[in-house]
Amino acid sequence: MPVILVTNDDGVHSPGLIALLKAMKEVGDAYVVAPDRERSAASHSLTLHRPLKPEELRERVWAVNGTPTDCVAIGVEKILREKPDIIVSGVNKGANLGDDITYSGTVAAAMEGTILGIPSIAVSTVLDGRLPIHFETAARFAAEAARYILDKALPYDTLLNINVPNRAGKDIMGMKFTRQGKRVYSGSIQETFSPAGEKHYWIGGGRPFWEHGEDTDMTAVIEGYISVTPVHLDLTNYEAIEYLKRHWKNQPEF
Repeated sequence: MPVILVTNDDGVHSPGLIALLKAMKEVGDAYVVAPDRERSAASHSLTLHRPLKPEELRERVWAVNGTPTDCVAIGVEKILREKPDIIVSGVNKGANLGDDITYSGTVAAAMEGTILGIPSIAVSTVLDGRLPIHFETAARFAAEAARYILDKALPYDTLLNINVPNRAGKDIMGMKFTRQGKRVYSGSIQETFSPAGEKHYWIGGGRPFWEHGEDTDMTAVIEGYISVTPVHLDLTNYEAIEYLKRHWKNQPEF
């Protein structure tokens, strides 16, 4: 049986993680190491200035008072008795599309797994304001993706970022392989005041503006498709290297 590490950034008690764990138990020997509370937008942060304490809530389910990246690092190095065959992060309550993946703790957990040489996927449900939230649809697709990866593997240094429309399985249009889109927020920094009149700022909300493109992750989910985006961890712009070599001729003088 393959060993599967399940994690997230919504916290160990989130319904998305519970649905994902149930689905992963059909694929292999599943363990949970997840944050003890919500850590959304934690990105790829490690906790360096205080100790971390894992707590075993029940058999094969651990909570850690840290970030998703902490959970993967501790889970792989200290909690699991053997290196997992795959890491599955999610199911996130909300989309991780476009530039938002740079903030996402869900995607960051998969990044950490990839850095450790473990095939990893991040799975999110794209909320649309309607209830119920169909975590089970995303969880079932995550199980299918995990089976494929365990059989075929992934390209080097690459994770899969999967976004699933908030629909019952019968209403999903299919699957599309997509590229990361672009999204810019307007008005995402809100001013607020304390009872003493001190000004504070609240980050969040705002109106998103999306890049249009048939092959983008956002377009796919709007059309009712599951978006599967391969994310490569090498951030180097190789075309820019050649551009700079051609145009930046002067050597530095000190």
